[in-house]
Amino acid sequence: MPVGKALPLINRWPSGAVGSYPQHVIINVVDIEATCWEKRPPAGHVSDIIEIGLTVTDLAAGERLAKHKILVRPERSTVSEFCTKLTGLTQAEVDRGMSFAEACQVLVTEHDATTRPWASWGNYDRSQFLRQCEATGVSYPFGDVHVNAKTVFSSAYRENRAGRGMAAALEAVGLPLEGRHHDGADDSWNIAALILHMSNAGNWPLAA
Repeated sequence: MPVGKALPLINRWPSGAVGSYPQHVIINVVDIEATCWEKRPPAGHVSDIIEIGLTVTDLAAGERLAKHKILVRPERSTVSEFCTKLTGLTQAEVDRGMSFAEACQVLVTEHDATTRPWASWGNYDRSQFLRQCEATGVSYPFGDVHVNAKTVFSSAYRENRAGRGMAAALEAVGLPLEGRHHDGADDSWNIAALILHMSNAGNWPLAA
């Protein structure tokens, strides 16, 4: 993503203002890991989602309710040594995961993804879902409301729109990094902490 490119705080906001949401707002905070390479991908390989981390977050109560990890079996690529060092995931682990189509169905049936607002740190997670759904013919599992938490943070703290990485943002506001960085479930948990920090300060666009 080009440095300085402005991103919308909320993608595809439906009819009605922020305040039209019920007072008790629960959101899904999502962080994905995908196959990756130190340099260019091998010929014929395309980046696949291999983990979906999801933290259910109650904005009204100011609580993180549950943390989930969904392992996804890559179908168009394999896990590189670089990817394992970054994410901690091996090919053998993700081979035991579910298909991408099954994972998207889990998001819908178990996590109300089509109706519940969701957030991620940056727009990569949303873009990767859109690309992979289009390429594989799988229905996009999410609904109309996605919030780019990184851009909200940058706006709240008047930073360059390129913004900070998640770990640097935690440090900036005095929050601990819990778990392993680049573990999707742990990262979603930490992003949820940042969202609650912003919500408590009145800087989150979904009113609780």
